[in-house]
Amino acid sequence: MHRGSVPLYRVDDLPALDFDPFLRESVDAHPVRRIRLPHGEGDCWLVTRYDLVRSVTSDPRFSRDIVGRPIPKMTRHFIPLDRAVSFVDPPEHARVRSVVAPAFGRPALERLRSRVRAVLDARLDRLVGQGPPADLVHHVTSPFPLDVIGLVLGIPEGDRAQVRDWATTLLTRASSEAAARRAEGVKQDARAYFRDLAGARRTDPGDDVMTLLVRAVDRGTIDEEELLALATLIGLNGWHAVSNNTANMVYALLTSDGLWERLCAEPETVPRAVTELLRWVPHKHGVGQPRVATEDVVVGGELIREGEYVYVSYVAANWDARVYPDPGRIDFDRQGPPHVAFGHGPHFCVGPLLAQLEAEVLLAALTERLPSLRLAVPVEEVPWQTRVLIRGPEALPVRW
Repeated sequence: MHRGSVPLYRVDDLPALDFDPFLRESVDAHPVRRIRLPHGEGDCWLVTRYDLVRSVTSDPRFSRDIVGRPIPKMTRHFIPLDRAVSFVDPPEHARVRSVVAPAFGRPALERLRSRVRAVLDARLDRLVGQGPPADLVHHVTSPFPLDVIGLVLGIPEGDRAQVRDWATTLLTRASSEAAARRAEGVKQDARAYFRDLAGARRTDPGDDVMTLLVRAVDRGTIDEEELLALATLIGLNGWHAVSNNTANMVYALLTSDGLWERLCAEPETVPRAVTELLRWVPHKHGVGQPRVATEDVVVGGELIREGEYVYVSYVAANWDARVYPDPGRIDFDRQGPPHVAFGHGPHFCVGPLLAQLEAEVLLAALTERLPSLRLAVPVEEVPWQTRVLIRGPEALPVRW
């Protein structure tokens, strides 16, 4: 596409959880627009309106088979490994996902709920033992989801800090070629680690997802490269996304009049609160991974030609006022269609129920054990992560 006056969309570090003004303007006035991105070649399309995002992400004419193409992109590097399920179209996509689907289904996760609560209670015991003020990120919202994804995937406790460090590096916006090379190095290090872990599970199987993956390779359902790509995706993103989202949720509740008090008074509201917070929290910078049109397609009155790249913004779709009136207000009683925080269509997130379970367990435990929880510093003194793709506080000092 010819660039002309096409706007450049680059991610800036926004204050706290402020909604991206470019996305706000796009969903309101330009729901299908051509944009430039900081890296890669050429222009692309950005789709932001709720109904159009759902349409594009479920339309087989838009393919995720984009590995090796000189695409416009937000970062200098691709985050998933090349054989990741993110880059595979149906029906192969369903074949790979089917291996881990039982482990992330509702029955399996409900059986896990008590173990997840026990893990969290141990973290809260340490927080309370430290005494206020204390950093909720350091003591709870960072280590807790790392404990859980380690438990689910089968990562030994002594290795989990390394997985956390890899995720942090990989999900940071690479500001230089050297940083991009470090990110690529992390992918290879993680790949090697999960190959060794798979080997260990082959000789000493456990009740975990890695054992499921190994058995699937041995049956011929997936190959080893698919195992490594999927394990890396689950291990790294499974920590980082939940860690930031839960910290964001607590921050939003503590800084919005009456919401924390309502949760404490009405614990049955927690699941609805989590659903609404997943819609409301603008947890991502940028626009994820692209699709490529395999034929000419009209979307929202715009002709997207074969071979052109399309990004969608789930964050923007979740703030579409046509679907969610007054989208900037957190409303536990909101009615309407389901949010798209976990995506839509065949590439819907692998583990949304696990992420929701962790958030529900966390908010239920905090409101039960620490109902007087509050920020220990003024709002403007809460430090926020910078140059990262998934937004969240660097620290969350609290009292109770």
